[in-house]
Amino acid sequence: MQVAVLSDIHGNLPALEAVLEAVARESPHLIVVCGDVASGPLPVETLDLLMDVRDARFLHGNADRSLVATYDGTPRAALPGPAADWAASQLSRTHRDFLASFPDTVRLKIEGIGRVLFCHGSPRSDLEIMTEATPEERMLDFIAGANADVVVCGHTHMQFDRRVGGVRVVNPGSVGMPYGAAGAHWAMFSPDVAFRRTSYDPEAAARRIRQSSWPGAAEFASHNVLSVPTVAEAMEFFAKAGGP
Repeated sequence: MQVAVLSDIHGNLPALEAVLEAVARESPHLIVVCGDVASGPLPVETLDLLMDVRDARFLHGNADRSLVATYDGTPRAALPGPAADWAASQLSRTHRDFLASFPDTVRLKIEGIGRVLFCHGSPRSDLEIMTEATPEERMLDFIAGANADVVVCGHTHMQFDRRVGGVRVVNPGSVGMPYGAAGAHWAMFSPDVAFRRTSYDPEAAARRIRQSSWPGAAEFASHNVLSVPTVAEAMEFFAKAGGP
């Protein structure tokens, strides 16, 4: 089984379109999306596209939970994601129900890799922060009981591949809000893990994003498409949020 792994799209439709074109050229058996799909400048268009993707499995991130909670008027995650209030106001009931259908985790057995558990933050919480720099003892707490050869996470928007206590922990990076390097980041699994970075026209993407009615769309285009946060800036943010 060959699996394409995407995460953290955050309503960046041009990035998603570019990645799905690249994925189609590789013809995987399945696509797994590790959460935080719509909270961003083009939530409705992003969800409409994802709902039409065949052979895909989705799991929720903190931002997905927050959109559902905001739509429902119930308490939401501590990190609600960009554009949470505005994005939730754009959703139809169909969009809300699609997001609400996402499970906590997805498990697969992939030839050459083994038993793989897909999650957003960590196997036990979509808010926990796992990075390449997270101390090993903390990582061991996060993945305890995962019962997997490989744990695949999202949430921190940076690709990494490390071993912790005999378990391989992999982050495919972010499609729509990458840190450290421009482009749309994702990964292919089988017979091993191969990181991908898909380029797309940043100027054209920025123009489309600025047409969003979200008040933060212009800033998103400037700071997440035309340029991206550095690794140091991301790590500083995670430290304030309880990481690295």
